[in-house]
Amino acid sequence: MGNNLLKGKRGIIFGALNDMSIAWKVAEMAKEEGATFTLSNTHVACRMGEVVNLAKKTDSELIPADATNVEDLENVFKKSMEVLGGKIDFVLHSIGMSLNVRKKRVYHDLDYNYLQKTLDISAISFHKMLQVAFKLDAFNEWASVLALSYVAAQRTLYGYNDMADAKALLESIARSFGYILGREKKVRVNTISQSPTITTAGSGVKGFDGLMDFADRMSPLGNANAEDCARYCMVMFSDYTRKVTMQNLYHDGGFSSMGMSMRAMKQYNKSFDTGDVDDMY
Repeated sequence: MGNNLLKGKRGIIFGALNDMSIAWKVAEMAKEEGATFTLSNTHVACRMGEVVNLAKKTDSELIPADATNVEDLENVFKKSMEVLGGKIDFVLHSIGMSLNVRKKRVYHDLDYNYLQKTLDISAISFHKMLQVAFKLDAFNEWASVLALSYVAAQRTLYGYNDMADAKALLESIARSFGYILGREKKVRVNTISQSPTITTAGSGVKGFDGLMDFADRMSPLGNANAEDCARYCMVMFSDYTRKVTMQNLYHDGGFSSMGMSMRAMKQYNKSFDTGDVDDMY
């Protein structure tokens, strides 16, 4: 049962792919909290993926779009306002993909065509989304826009590759557009820096299982999962956070403030007992 945090609010959720997706959990929870919304993903995902089932489950219109295509995004916002009966109160950008990661290209041997795609899909799509909404005057006052980020935007994490560059750009866009949308439209724009989370995209990162375990051992509260993140999104979409904007909000069990935890140190010391020192590098 929800608490009607989003009762009467209208939104758009980009990026729900399957029930592992954070965006999927956000959609389910937003429905429980009284919101109406549309869903958007790529044409292929909408045609062949599981998101069709989510649309039925949440009584939502599914609008196919390439998030890097301005015309597609214009259609999403126009159709969403038409279907939902008014301007938009919240948007989730949960979009990220790196061909360099998928093709196992290391950071010092990137394919630059792949890099351009990484930045366009994972970050510049956010700018395009906000610019389209701004020009269409698609937001209600005090609307809330969220994009999902990761601590690799600030810190180097082995294997995260060019996605770290994309997340840094994503957070910069949130600050720059957050100022403009706040000043002109009273709209909030924030990023949520989430714990490593088992999703279709996250699982493609090299050594992801080890990263999950390390973060969990380092975090005093442990990793935040997809449902935890969805709950945080509900608060950020609600009227309780009207004056929070242009922030990168860490939702990671305390990982971002840690240097070394007791649990991580114990595991580190075990590596000396086995003589497996090379694994530390």
